[in-house]
Amino acid sequence: MSAPLLETRRLKAGYLGRAVVNKINLRVEAGEVVCLLGPNGSGKTTTLQTIAGELAPVDGVVLFDNVPTYTPMYQRVRSGVGLVTEDRLIFTKMSARDNLRVGGGDVDRALELFPEIESRLSVRGGMLSGGEQQMLALARALSRRPKLLLADELSLGLAPKIVDRLLGAVRNAADSGGTGALIVEQHARKALRFSDRMYLMARGQILLELSAEEALGRLDEIEEAYLRGTSETEEDHIERKRRKDKRKAWRRQRVRERELSRLSSRIISTRSTDDDDYYFDAEQQRREWAQKIRRT
Repeated sequence: MSAPLLETRRLKAGYLGRAVVNKINLRVEAGEVVCLLGPNGSGKTTTLQTIAGELAPVDGVVLFDNVPTYTPMYQRVRSGVGLVTEDRLIFTKMSARDNLRVGGGDVDRALELFPEIESRLSVRGGMLSGGEQQMLALARALSRRPKLLLADELSLGLAPKIVDRLLGAVRNAADSGGTGALIVEQHARKALRFSDRMYLMARGQILLELSAEEALGRLDEIEEAYLRGTSETEEDHIERKRRKDKRKAWRRQRVRERELSRLSSRIISTRSTDDDDYYFDAEQQRREWAQKIRRT
């Protein structure tokens, strides 16, 4: 049995050394489209950025063709990884043709994928519509014939017809070119129609792995249980973990204080756990006030 094109093993990812994604195990085979679903703030984009090399893992490993990789993003792109972010990464002052060339894309191949942009090749990227910009970004990535495509929110703010064209192009690249694709999407039903498998994330963990066909059959149940509302944001997760760590340190300190009180027969401290909440709330008010001043 051949090794998967992409695999993560117990991957932890986050910011400033704080993990917001915990022990992620996923894989993508060649010629397979895998969608990563989950509510806002569940850690999907963080996972994709870590696989792409934009973020360094806190722990765990990312493997391409069964080989662990620790290279930065630009080297992974050169070695056959195509990346499309939700920001589209279009050079607004360059023409569409130059946008394709600067990314190493094949203009003829891009026009085969999206004939709609042929009449817009001489137009600056900033003058293209949102759908045309996303087509351009995806065409630039796919025209290089990557081994692996990583796409974040292809459908963000676009009409359903455009979304079908984009996802159809990803499906076609997988079927005809053997490209493996990992796509992050919020529109679960559309994404599953063009996918082979799905992973469901919530609160930084993989909760379900299903075939696309099975997931479509259980979609109402999945949406009701996991996809409605907003998950914990990465900032909330960092703050919650900081409080947890601080409370542990304070508990250890109180144990030492009680032992000193027992040995010396003197009261060392009278602080209780209720006082901890008071200090945390006061600190949170100061943080919110400082953020409000910065915004103004």
